[in-house]
Amino acid sequence: MWLKVEGFKDLLRGWWQEAGGRGRASFRVASKLKFLKDKIKSWNRDVFGRLEVNKNLALQQVEFWDRVESDRSLTERESELKTEAKEAFKNWVLLEETHWRQSSRELWLREGDKNTGFFHRMANAHRRNNSMDKIKINGRWLEEEREVREGVVNAFQQLLSDDQSWKSDIEGLQLKSLNHAEAEGLEQPFTEAEIHLALMGMNGDKAPGPDGFTVAFWQFCWEFVKEEIVDVFKEFYEDKSFAKSLNSTFLVLIPKKGGAEDLGDFRPISLLGGVYKLLAKVLSNRIKEVLDKVVSPDQNAFVKGRQILDASLIANEVIDYWLKRKEKGVICKLDIEKTYDSINWNFLMKVMRKMGFGDRWMKWIWWCISTASFSILVNGVPAGYFSNSRGLRQGDPLSPYLFVLGMEVLSAMLGRAVDGGFTSGCNIQGREGMEINVSHLLFADDTIIFCEVRQDHITYLSWILVWFEAASGLRINLAKSEVIPVGEVEDIEMLAVELGCKVGTLPSVYLGLPLGAKHKVMAMWDGVEARMRRRLALWKRQYLSKGGRITLIKSTLASMPIYQLSLFRMPKLVVKRLEKL
Repeated sequence: MWLKVEGFKDLLRGWWQEAGGRGRASFRVASKLKFLKDKIKSWNRDVFGRLEVNKNLALQQVEFWDRVESDRSLTERESELKTEAKEAFKNWVLLEETHWRQSSRELWLREGDKNTGFFHRMANAHRRNNSMDKIKINGRWLEEEREVREGVVNAFQQLLSDDQSWKSDIEGLQLKSLNHAEAEGLEQPFTEAEIHLALMGMNGDKAPGPDGFTVAFWQFCWEFVKEEIVDVFKEFYEDKSFAKSLNSTFLVLIPKKGGAEDLGDFRPISLLGGVYKLLAKVLSNRIKEVLDKVVSPDQNAFVKGRQILDASLIANEVIDYWLKRKEKGVICKLDIEKTYDSINWNFLMKVMRKMGFGDRWMKWIWWCISTASFSILVNGVPAGYFSNSRGLRQGDPLSPYLFVLGMEVLSAMLGRAVDGGFTSGCNIQGREGMEINVSHLLFADDTIIFCEVRQDHITYLSWILVWFEAASGLRINLAKSEVIPVGEVEDIEMLAVELGCKVGTLPSVYLGLPLGAKHKVMAMWDGVEARMRRRLALWKRQYLSKGGRITLIKSTLASMPIYQLSLFRMPKLVVKRLEKL
């Protein structure tokens, strides 16, 4: 919001240059940010003032000159003053809209379409939804404000602490590996061009971390902050470390559903400091270039050249193959509990070493994940201050790639089980009569495994999952996992008991798309229609301008069916139903 104020950039430049700071580059930047934050607070209080007051003052000026003009003609100077007042009012209205847009988090809708009322209501709705007047933790209700804050902090401090239990070894497992040139490429010195490219590729509107500065600030001020930022990267390259204060994190708890009551109904999202987020973005840009060298084709998430649709298409092909040949099979859909929060750091280091990552790279990653500190935002107020000894942060650009590396161990274990004849998968006839075995598909934490209807195979699979948990810290949530029969499977209940999960049915859903559904059945499009109805209902009861409604249709509604249309043809009757919405 402030970045739109005329002359503010010059103020920032002056304050940045005025700020002192001694010692290492990262400490100097941390000191400058603290100085800058104090200056901005004072300026906001004493000069910028309250938006509503300034907007009304500008409006009063416009109305004053309107009254004067109704009695007589304005002089040339008075006309200029009226024009200036109109421009000032317009700017204050735009700033107000920007403020409420940022608060509402409705970033799909652009500024300037006079949607302030909509943004205001959405911001209030988000505030209500995210408020935590009471919470249930481990079956016990906490209602006092102090109890809620302490209970949430204690729960997450425990969740993010390593249990120090025995960890199984992965030394005997064969993983794909980088060659020397690829590993060396990850450890090249950072360049200003590389840093700037990463910065400009980031979303500037995301909520800031504890430092209070969004990515948009760094993008806006790059011309006069770049020297210090490049120095921070040089320090990190040489010392494999930076000031720990730059790695402070706010954990914000986002409800997974309406009416969330239990702590498990909230998803923890990490709000990171801008400097660390930029550093992690540069590192993630590097690792994604080589991810396909160490990640098997069975994984499709975050790997360049692979798409989410590939996994859904293959899964449906396996089911079609079984059904057309009247063969029986079992699909195991697995849900990983607390996906990012419980992965073991030492496990990740062992995985990267086996994959051929260099010492410098591994020290960089270790510093990034092990020096984080956390405070939890409870009703907008930071609570607690603690460090973690396991887990990755959801919101850290590095986390998805590190998680995929960890999941490669599960993929390798499942592949070795097929090679040893302990599980089988499904053998599909490919091109030119080639036989292709599909035993499992992984997309981040969405795991699907294909098995023969054999109890010994399911038993061996359960052993693999136990072993993987002992190695990685990642636990399969059996309560949310399911075994789905394909064809007439008589002993499916027994197989479900063996694995410890429930029995599911086809059609199901995998990666948000129908799984095992008949392609021409209209019911498979009910979910798309329901989502479109919910979105339409949103603006019908809110203060959306005409421009905002057009943006909603173009950016949101039009894209909703696209994902499913990538695999399935939409029946004409469904098209007519959607057009009538």
